[in-house]
Amino acid sequence: MTQIFTDLKKEGGHSCLSRRRPSAKVDQPRRKAGPPLPSNRGLENPLSVSSFSPPGASPLCALCVLCGLFLSPLLFFTVPVHADEYHRAAVDRAPRNFPDRIVLNWSGDPATTASVTWRTDTSITKAEGQIAEADGSPNFVTWARSEEARTEKWKRNANVAHFHSVTFEDLKPDTLYAYRVGSGNIWSSWYQFRTASAEPDDFTFIYLGDAQNNILALWARTIRTAVLDAPHADFIIYAGDIVNHANMDSEWQELFDSGGWIHAKIPSIPSPGNHEYSDYRDADKRRLSTLWRPQFTLPENGPEGLAETTYFTDYQGARIISLNSCELHQEQVPWLEQVLEDNPNRWTFVTFHHPVFSATGGNENEILRELWKPIFDKYAVDLVLQGHNHTYARGHNIGSGAAVRDPTKGTVYVVSVSGPKQSRIKKQPWMTRGGENTQLYQVITVSGDTVQYRAMTAVGELYDAFDLVKQTGKPNKLIDRIPQSPERRWGNTLEKKDEDDKIF
Repeated sequence: MTQIFTDLKKEGGHSCLSRRRPSAKVDQPRRKAGPPLPSNRGLENPLSVSSFSPPGASPLCALCVLCGLFLSPLLFFTVPVHADEYHRAAVDRAPRNFPDRIVLNWSGDPATTASVTWRTDTSITKAEGQIAEADGSPNFVTWARSEEARTEKWKRNANVAHFHSVTFEDLKPDTLYAYRVGSGNIWSSWYQFRTASAEPDDFTFIYLGDAQNNILALWARTIRTAVLDAPHADFIIYAGDIVNHANMDSEWQELFDSGGWIHAKIPSIPSPGNHEYSDYRDADKRRLSTLWRPQFTLPENGPEGLAETTYFTDYQGARIISLNSCELHQEQVPWLEQVLEDNPNRWTFVTFHHPVFSATGGNENEILRELWKPIFDKYAVDLVLQGHNHTYARGHNIGSGAAVRDPTKGTVYVVSVSGPKQSRIKKQPWMTRGGENTQLYQVITVSGDTVQYRAMTAVGELYDAFDLVKQTGKPNKLIDRIPQSPERRWGNTLEKKDEDDKIF
């Protein structure tokens, strides 16, 4: 019984950065094929409902089996609660003939296109998406047009599924649309989203650090609170380590169960972290999750060999750039330089996983500091949004070293964490605000010449804030709005009831 609640594999937050250049990597094929699934009763997820189901049984029956397994011993004796147990929320990762894992992305211009990806079992070989301008009348559905989906087979061990993707084109800017996906007489609900304005305009987005561990049980509250806080957010940035094990399908199921309709309605801009790579500690064996490209439809405007991991999107006067900090760092330099040199936008935000400056004192990422930071400085990047350290840290005007503040540069660097895995911070001169033992989300609003930034705890309390103001011919002006509350540290935040208790 204890084993059921024990993590399958404990992995630390070790960096996959290395001065050893990774061997040339063959880009993953966009479409994969494989033999049919013999059974979906695998035990990949210890708490997957489908893992306990006999053939043909319903999920309710599976729950009954679970109850019998865990509750019947209580009729005869008391089962001790072990302090070293943690509890994953139950998920059913088995695909069905109806659409699930629906996610909205941009692979083209957000003002005129939208891309949707979803999953079914392999009985669905042809699928489509339908879209129409949304209206207060339900009759909008009669005006929907259809787009045939592209379908690929994904297989790993005994798990197999079909992933479908469609890109809606020729949309009107700044227009509310509704779409659904499916095939035949099996369809999803209708989801609404608004296309971007074709001109610079105000917008808000959410930024999330590592989710990674115990996603459905303990990360879900963060994304749900964030969306309740910013219900009209235009997109969500994920700064890597979205899951803990790159190819563990049940962890990806936890992600989609956590967000549900959020993923289908608010576009996602994800960057991969080291945990989105299998064998990430070994540069020769490191491979991007086989699920990354099938289940996201992202821009393919990055350098060769980094499809859908390094890319950029322009949104209402801002350029959002995703970099891949796990591999081919040097190869991204000329691309990054070109993308920033040819940038017509007023604001520039860059996101990737490994921080330029460590928030924990270890895993110093000198290679990124040497290769990428000079380019950020040269082109005056406004915000760099990162993860990996499982702490919170925010600093401004970092110069050529961690102990130097350069008054001529205005880049703000942030490290954050949204999931339950927490590390200890090592306060350093570059930091203005730090934090430990706290799940956070960030709400960032662009309004004309000002960026308003708020870091919020998972229970909706303001933890950090600042404004970043554009000044003609000068560096950005940063106005701190840090609340009066002290920095959250292990010594002044909620401790475990038992020090041996585990939460991930």
